[in-house]
This record gives sequence, structure tokens and C-alpha cells, in this order.
Amino acid sequence: MTLSPLDDYPIHQAAQVMRHVATSDRNFYDRYYFNCHNTADLMLIVGVGQYPNLGVTDAFACVRHGNLHQVVRASRELGADRMNTEIGPFRVEVIEGLKRLRVVLEPNEHGLSFDLTWTGTIPATLEPRHFIRWQERVMFDSVRLAQTGRWSGQIQINGETIEVTPDVWQGTRDRSWGIRPVGEPEPPGIQANNAGTFYWLYTPMQFEDHAILCIVQEDEKGRRVLEEATRVWSDGREEEYLGRPDYRPVYAPGTRDVVEATITFSPPGGKPFDVHCTPVLPVHLMVGTGYGLEPDWKHGMYQGREPVVQGVTHTLPEDAARMWGLVDAIGRFEYDGNVGYGLYEYWALGPHPSF
Repeated sequence: MTLSPLDDYPIHQAAQVMRHVATSDRNFYDRYYFNCHNTADLMLIVGVGQYPNLGVTDAFACVRHGNLHQVVRASRELGADRMNTEIGPFRVEVIEGLKRLRVVLEPNEHGLSFDLTWTGTIPATLEPRHFIRWQERVMFDSVRLAQTGRWSGQIQINGETIEVTPDVWQGTRDRSWGIRPVGEPEPPGIQANNAGTFYWLYTPMQFEDHAILCIVQEDEKGRRVLEEATRVWSDGREEEYLGRPDYRPVYAPGTRDVVEATITFSPPGGKPFDVHCTPVLPVHLMVGTGYGLEPDWKHGMYQGREPVVQGVTHTLPEDAARMWGLVDAIGRFEYDGNVGYGLYEYWALGPHPSF
């Protein structure tokens, strides 16, 4: 029971010091996610996570620019002070809660750094709770807020300085916390019988005066595990429920790579409408960042007491065979005369009726 600066704030939720969460589940996590793009040919993705029951905090930055897929990642022991987000050269600063944040990767030997400030363009919006039980074990039990926004600052890539201004650079972010698989692998037990089928579509879309937030997750039979469809107005007007979203992707022949898609929304009592989606620049989020593909670097995996910082670089198309798993693409979205950009995130793992 070690105190930290957070314990001086009236925010306790359990009879614990703030460094200890209310559940002993090893998979509890607390994470930032940001993406920053110019709508065309550069996308930067940043994640910072804490894993209180594993005693680890880590971070990554992944940029797709030209023919490069470039990653910087860092990890250290979490310690008592959960307000300290510094992990080697990384840090996140909350300037104004739910509105403005600063995200920094200091210059380092791996050729990628940045100093960026986020300003939200819609109110931060709470998404539906994500709960999945597999073979008796609760694998996911988390909540997440989502927000569209604009960026300002600078990005440095291998000696090139890129000025980031809010008239051009935009993105989406989320904050999620709860339970999902993290850290070193556990003995699988009965989970070895779980095929792990995962159909996922996540499309936060940013338009001039509003955003549309859409989530679809289905199992191998096409049954909905999670869904959301809501329109959020930049001026703070009440969110509008858009009914059950229906999606129709078009895949490149012989692959599960989406080249375009249509999402249909049917607001109760309103007129259905279609959003045409075009993935512009795909980024394979799981490559090098800790989402599970590399056995020696996973989110929450203990790498040592002091900060460990590593770089990973792949070149396309030479390393295209390594690009596998969840895709975070710059998305272009069009409906009823509105044109916007945002995230088109998808993953189709295992059998599904759409194939």
C-alpha cells in the first residue's frame, strides 16, 4: 500500500490507494490511443498504456510515410506514481481534460520524434461497454471514450521536419480502461479450444460540423457482440442515435483487404442513408507496436525496471508479407454532400458469413 500524488485528489473508487485498481485481474489496463494524419500520405499512431496489476507501463509510435512502416516503442516498471506518463522519450500531458492534450516523443536514435497538441472538435463521447466471455473467462470488460480532433506541432522523420497545422492535420483518439488480454501469455487451458474469430469495424468519421461514430463486432456466425451508431455535433447538441449499422465491404480479389465499403444507417423515425467509405492509406497497427504479433514485445510485457527503448522499421513492398492483422487506415467518408475523413479500422480473423 504505497501512496502516490493521485491519493491527494478526492477521486478514490475503492478502499485502495490509487496505484491499486479495484480488480485483481492481471489483464486490467488503462490506455491512450491517438492517430494523426494529413488525409493523404502520412499517418502517425500513438499508444500509451498502464497495466497496474502487471507493474508495467509502455508506449509506441507507428508512422506510415512513403514506403516506410516505422515504429518506436518503450517500456518500464510502472511504479507508484500513475500520474507520471513518461516512458523513456514518451509522455502524454492533459492540458484540459476531455479537450486538449499534448503528446511527445523526444528526439531519439530511431529517427522518429514529435511534439503535438490535440484539440477535440466534438465532445468526448462514451462508447458502449465492451464485454465478452470466452469459455467461462471474462476476456473483455472495458469502457472507452472517443473523440475527433485537430493537431498542431511538429513531426520529425529521419531528419525531415513536418509542420503540423490544424487546417490540414486531423485524427481521432480514444481512452479505454478495463480488462482485455495483455502481458506475457498465460497457460491456455480451455481457451485452447477457442478459435478466436474476430470481425471488427470501427469508423469514427469527422465532418465539418459533426462526427459519426460507428462500431461493429461480430462472431463467426455474424452475431453482433458490440455495436454503436451515433452522430455527435461539434456545438454540443444532443447525440443522435442512428440505429443498427449495416456494412457492405468490397475486398481486393483473394484477400481480406478492404478497397471500399458502404455503411447504412437507419435512424429511428428518420430516413436511412449510406456512407461511402474509402480506405486511403492502410497502416498495419499490430506490426512492431505490441498488439500481439511479436512474442518478445507485447503490451504489458515486463521488459525491465528502467526504460527500454527500441526501434522497428519495415520497407514496403519488400516487407508486405509481414503486414498482417488489424488495419488502421486513413478513411475518406461521403454522404449527402458531406465529405470527411477519419479512421477506417478493420480486422477479419477466422470464418465469417461475409466471406
